[in-house]
Amino acid sequence: MFLAKGNFKFRSMMKTLTLATALVACVAAQAQKHVYEDLLVLYVDEKYEKCMEKALTYTENDATKKDALPFLYVSMCNFEMSKVEQYAEDYPKAGRDALKWAEKYRKKDKEKEFFNNYEDYWSSLNTMAGETGENLLDDPKGLSKAKYNFDAMTGYYPENPGPWMMLAISQYKSNLNKEGDLSMVAFDKAMAEAGDIKTLPRDQQKLLKNALIRFADYQISKGMRDKAKKYAALGKDHFMEEPDFKGLWESL
Repeated sequence: MFLAKGNFKFRSMMKTLTLATALVACVAAQAQKHVYEDLLVLYVDEKYEKCMEKALTYTENDATKKDALPFLYVSMCNFEMSKVEQYAEDYPKAGRDALKWAEKYRKKDKEKEFFNNYEDYWSSLNTMAGETGENLLDDPKGLSKAKYNFDAMTGYYPENPGPWMMLAISQYKSNLNKEGDLSMVAFDKAMAEAGDIKTLPRDQQKLLKNALIRFADYQISKGMRDKAKKYAALGKDHFMEEPDFKGLWESL
């Protein structure tokens, strides 16, 4: 399965509470629109395959294909199925599809009308996609898959700085220097708009720290120690208590 396996499954009760809260927010935001209670019920009942199939019909129906939520449910169902062995044979690319449909969702929800109601999902998806991408970064044969992960992350969550830098690293390692430079421009923008690192969600802080370390190591390997230190300095005030970051900083 494309995304790394792990014990990331939401507890049923917490999932119900989270999604019920999201549903209330959706009703308030779109009083005149379909809020997809049917998808919510199927999802909470862990009937992921049926929920996904029904959500897909909404994404293809002329009356509902412009709505964002069905695309999100397709992503969430694929994500859950990517963690369960029983779906591995029929849905071998469920993890990859979770990322693909998350991107499609965000294109429908450009103004983040619903986005912030699903913070737990973004955190879980970010964690799994980020960890899988990092594991592939050091394998020349896995670079394209790593690049796919980080590119998808910047697509569904462009405000998250870490994936932009990880994407740049994967591009530089793939000799896509112009693309890497553009990703670093996007990273600089995301960092400036994020403000204080401590305000970022925990999963984003962790990926950002890892990205700063990896980027610095890559720049050092290219003889660009000044650039390595410039970007590492972004995390100096926040990550210095972390042994891996402290070790990097002292080496600079």
